[in-house]
Amino acid sequence: MNFVDPSVTLDSSVQVGHFTVIEKDAQIGKNVIIGNRVTVHEGTVIGDNSTIADGAVLGKPPKPAKTSTVKLSDSIPALEIGEDVTVGANCVVYRGAKIGSNTLIADLASVRENVEIGDYVIVGRGVTVENYVKIGTRTKIQSNSYITAYTTLEEQVFIAPCVTTTNDNFMGRTEERFDKIKGAHVKRGARVGGASIILPGITIEEETFVAAGALVTKDTEAKTLIKGVPAKVVRMVDERELL
Repeated sequence: MNFVDPSVTLDSSVQVGHFTVIEKDAQIGKNVIIGNRVTVHEGTVIGDNSTIADGAVLGKPPKPAKTSTVKLSDSIPALEIGEDVTVGANCVVYRGAKIGSNTLIADLASVRENVEIGDYVIVGRGVTVENYVKIGTRTKIQSNSYITAYTTLEEQVFIAPCVTTTNDNFMGRTEERFDKIKGAHVKRGARVGGASIILPGITIEEETFVAAGALVTKDTEAKTLIKGVPAKVVRMVDERELL
């Protein structure tokens, strides 16, 4: 048995599974498929032709811990999901996020509030995207990567599996840290290899290639291949590989 608030109008083309809840003022487009045990929170917008898999939670209101550095505004806008989006099984996408069209958020991924994700983006299985993150069109983030708060990934960036971004050089100690929390800025066309770690505030320039397992401790130069712990320039990226 499902619960659909009386304020919600479902087009005849919409398919809804079992034990699903759709709350007040949600807007569901045409030809949307909603699986079993899905929760669509108040005001959430889902574009035409999108698919929401079993167990997904959409538009969850954020509630930070008392000790969290996250500061929420009094009014957080509803979650917006574009057309032709796929949200995988057991994903949690918070209120205050905006998801572009033709984007995939794979199973078990988490997307926090105040996040902007462009069109044709892939957010892989088990990926965590924290708050205040921007992700550009056609960027790919592979399984189990961690995109920390205040990170920017520009267009056509490639993030391999298990990449870790960081934003706090003080790791939770001293009041000084509050003014200096900053994630990475990964520019257009850059590629970051598996299990790499990017330290707080680092800029990865356009078309940089970060080899697997690298520890990136300083800003890179455009079109260079870097590797190692700490990462150092090895050579220029082959012209055939550039966008």
